[in-house]
Amino acid sequence: MNYLVTGGAGFIGANFVKYLLKNRQDIKLIVLDDLTYAGNLGTIKEELKNPKIAFVKGNICDPQVVETVFEKYNVDFVLNFAAESHVDRSIENPQLFLQTNILGTQNLLETAKKYWTKGKDENGYPVYREGVKYLQVSTDEVYGSLGDTGYFTEKTPLDPRSPYSASKTGADLIVTAYSETYKLPVNITRCSNNYGPYHFPEKLIPLIIKNILEGKKLPVYGDGSNVRDWLYVEDHCKAIDTVLHKGSPGEIYNIGGHNEKKNIEIVKLTLSTIRRLMEENPAYRKALKVSGNSIDWICEDLITYVKDRLGHDKRYAIDPKKITTELGWYPETKFEDGIVKTIRWYLENQDWVAEVTSGDYQHYYQQMYGNR
Repeated sequence: MNYLVTGGAGFIGANFVKYLLKNRQDIKLIVLDDLTYAGNLGTIKEELKNPKIAFVKGNICDPQVVETVFEKYNVDFVLNFAAESHVDRSIENPQLFLQTNILGTQNLLETAKKYWTKGKDENGYPVYREGVKYLQVSTDEVYGSLGDTGYFTEKTPLDPRSPYSASKTGADLIVTAYSETYKLPVNITRCSNNYGPYHFPEKLIPLIIKNILEGKKLPVYGDGSNVRDWLYVEDHCKAIDTVLHKGSPGEIYNIGGHNEKKNIEIVKLTLSTIRRLMEENPAYRKALKVSGNSIDWICEDLITYVKDRLGHDKRYAIDPKKITTELGWYPETKFEDGIVKTIRWYLENQDWVAEVTSGDYQHYYQQMYGNR
């Protein structure tokens, strides 16, 4: 089977590429990525040595690029990870998010429809090549914000609050429209916050780790009471693969981790875990970018509260009952275990961190946090 993985050099996409190579045998992977600030080929450089993978640099908004991929590789599955995904960036440049997340998604759908159609039925609907499917990787942010209780289900009304979540909502609706109007075989997955290896250091957990190692303050929006559900990225990859092969066409599946945490809890736990690991294994102190061998300063004094983000949703929490009941998937990694695995990975892979945080990221970080 030929898998087109868009955004395959980004955080979740790259982890999915690694997951597929470990768990699927008779496959061909085509990674399509425009290598913007969060797409780093170094993340999958070992995988690219595998003859099962082909890499194409290009934008999902470009019809010629996408059509060339379909023509050359006879694509069976499309897994669309490609997206502008950071809420802060969407506040600064909403139009870019609309272009990539909505128009790019529509371009992929239209190309899939064109190349998968083999005829029409008696009612005029397209008839597709057997075994094909389009899977849209979405987010729980399309549901808006929760109060102190309750959970998002697949029936929760869509209520996006930021340009990012609005663009992802628009993409989901386009996918649904292609399913309803053209009977294109699709699935949508909506996940909670991912964490794990290869996460670009503008998101909360890798940003906190990076700042601690550099002796910098730890910026926390508002009072840190915003709640997110955290999902270990490998568990997410397993869920996506499960939906791709077992999900009923046209269905939406929520993917959650049963790990609700306040942002300030995440920051404090990351602080204490890094300090504990360095106390238990002094070799980890080599990752520090500050002079001296003392780690007494790794404490909550590093936390600094900054002006809250515009339109900052209070709480997200997902009910993954549908995917568990219908498809047998469940989150396997407890947060307390996953955060240790994640921190160890970052401590042991500082070369990767240095590579991805050069250039544009440095400018962006200064723009967002330098004057606060």
